[in-house]
Amino acid sequence: MKPIKEVTSVLAPLDRSNVDTDQIIPKQFLKRIERTGFGKYLFYHWRYDDNGVERADFELNKPEYAGSEILIARENFGCGSSREHAPWALDDYGFRVIIAINFADIFYNNSFKNGLLPIQLSEAEVEDLLKKSQEKPLKITVSLETETIVTEDGDTYSFKVDPYRRQVLLNGWDDIALTLLLEDKIAAYENR
Repeated sequence: MKPIKEVTSVLAPLDRSNVDTDQIIPKQFLKRIERTGFGKYLFYHWRYDDNGVERADFELNKPEYAGSEILIARENFGCGSSREHAPWALDDYGFRVIIAINFADIFYNNSFKNGLLPIQLSEAEVEDLLKKSQEKPLKITVSLETETIVTEDGDTYSFKVDPYRRQVLLNGWDDIALTLLLEDKIAAYENR
């Protein structure tokens, strides 16, 4: 996994609640066996019409949000099925950070395991950031090291991440990398 220390990007607003994993990555695109290539199908039915043409009115299709690495939505992001493809699609599209009021538990856990930083803020803070990002493109910096979000105007928001998960993301360790950190102990055990 790629470490996450600090991400600076225009904030992409997805002003919706209860965004489920079927909306994040529809079931017809789950036949792939790799963890990559899902980004082009992210929010497929919202991004494209029935003919596969981009919908001009969908938030993420607007040019000012192209290349954004930080997504913000309302409450209950990632609800629905437990598919790991949802964080894969968000990551493959280019998002590193997802901000919401809260997340579905399985999606929240899958995000950390797949190198995404899910940040929970209060309803008032999410509302404030959504409003600012809809008025004009809003550049923000998310620092996992200091657990802060700072807007280009200097507004600061604090968040907390479990210390273990924070360390894992800061170092870019997935489950295999964590196991390899114990390689000497594993070898010593096998030798005994």
